[in-house]
Amino acid sequence: MRLLHHLPLSPYCRKVRLALAEKHIPFETLVEKVWERRDAFLAMNPACTVPVMVEENGLVIADSNAICEYLDEAYPDPPLMGRTFADRCEVRRLVAWFDLKFGQEVTANLLTERTMKKLLGRGHPEAAALRAGYQNLRSHLDYLGWLAETRPWLAGREISIADLAAAAHLSSLDYIGDVDWSLSDSAKHWYARVKSRPSFRAILADRVPGMAPAEHYADLDF
Repeated sequence: MRLLHHLPLSPYCRKVRLALAEKHIPFETLVEKVWERRDAFLAMNPACTVPVMVEENGLVIADSNAICEYLDEAYPDPPLMGRTFADRCEVRRLVAWFDLKFGQEVTANLLTERTMKKLLGRGHPEAAALRAGYQNLRSHLDYLGWLAETRPWLAGREISIADLAAAAHLSSLDYIGDVDWSLSDSAKHWYARVKSRPSFRAILADRVPGMAPAEHYADLDF
């Protein structure tokens, strides 16, 4: 059985879990406390980051984008990177948008500040970081809402890794109740569609010790 080293609230790990589930690929998960810097894990990934996937044949793949690209090549049905050159370019552009731009401007300021400092006992979140995160979230929801209004899915005609990357970040933030869905009805309706897919069930079942999810977190009619 393939094994995914992960952290439950990591959007990068959630993206891979969603991709595996969309492709109906069986896997097991192992919570990897990266701050412990286990020698065995460092041997697999010297960067000491998750996700890391270990295939049944022993192949070790680190980094969420590398894993998702591998999955789409090794298990092409259904395709999640797009069917045409243009589709794949747009998927990659939006994955970079959410994993890098959204990740730096929103996720790092909200999720990382709230959860990692609590887990590691490093004090309280910085008020300036939280303010920046909430302010940046508004513009990102506006853009996501515009995409959802102009296309069947974020990158075009079919669901793709772009949708999974965006939903992974938003679901992690939604777990801690940091998404004001009243800011964009279009973004909310898109997220409800993704959230209702069978691939999302395990994500909605996540529970982090000492951190209860927001009341609406697992509600499909939120």
